[in-house]
Amino acid sequence: MLATAEEAVCSRCGGRGWVVEADGGAGSARPCPCRDQTRIVRLFAGAGIPERYRGCKLDNFQVNLQGSKPQLVRALSVARRYAEGFLGDDGRFRETGLLFVGPPGVGKTHLATAVLVELIGRYRVRGRFADFTSLIHQIQASFDPRSPDSKRELLDPVIEAELLVLDELGAQKPTGWVNDLLYLIVNARYTRRRPTLFTTNYRLDPGPEAAAVGAAAGGGGEGRDPAAAGGFGLLSSRIPPMLVSRLHEMAQPVVLTAVGDFRREYKVHQHRLEP
Repeated sequence: MLATAEEAVCSRCGGRGWVVEADGGAGSARPCPCRDQTRIVRLFAGAGIPERYRGCKLDNFQVNLQGSKPQLVRALSVARRYAEGFLGDDGRFRETGLLFVGPPGVGKTHLATAVLVELIGRYRVRGRFADFTSLIHQIQASFDPRSPDSKRELLDPVIEAELLVLDELGAQKPTGWVNDLLYLIVNARYTRRRPTLFTTNYRLDPGPEAAAVGAAAGGGGEGRDPAAAGGFGLLSSRIPPMLVSRLHEMAQPVVLTAVGDFRREYKVHQHRLEP
């Protein structure tokens, strides 16, 4: 557990951030280790990770869930490799991200958040978590003259983050205003070469797995939204095709087509009593 900024003053430096060592004269100062710890605390606080997901780590992602282990193992492996290779040999961060695709409850948000948490701790990345639906509501609320936030104050941290988790892509009803906002975020990050971790209940491309998942989940009815039925719809039905094209360049798809509900299975696993 990371310390909070309000905890006791550091015993090494007395809260000054510098440790003075005797050198036969006035002494020499070096940065105290607490400065880095304080920085990590601030980075996590500024990342906006919802309380429900703050405990998400790569090490506590459960893969031994019924019927889902092979896909969960592969997804976890991709997430680990991404984190391990985030800093290139040239000293620069990756420019591309990941796109976790699958029905609700398969662990997409856990994995995306776990990568963010890992990279904040490992490389002091300035990261940001944004649920797209919540972001839309916050921006709409900012139009009220009494709102303490402006649209720019809400969008700048999302666009400028060194690593962004954009959760629930395609979940919002695709109106013109919503599509314009999404294009602004995605295109800005694309042109600035900022990596983004996306999660979505919608597929990038049609394929046999989509029909299989939809059928197994009780979908398949004419005119029904496969994602709402627990299956896969096409992402191009929820966001403009030009953005789907951008996603192909910006992120590696990590497809989780497991029908089992990771969230429900994990809860059962977490609360199972040992014999």
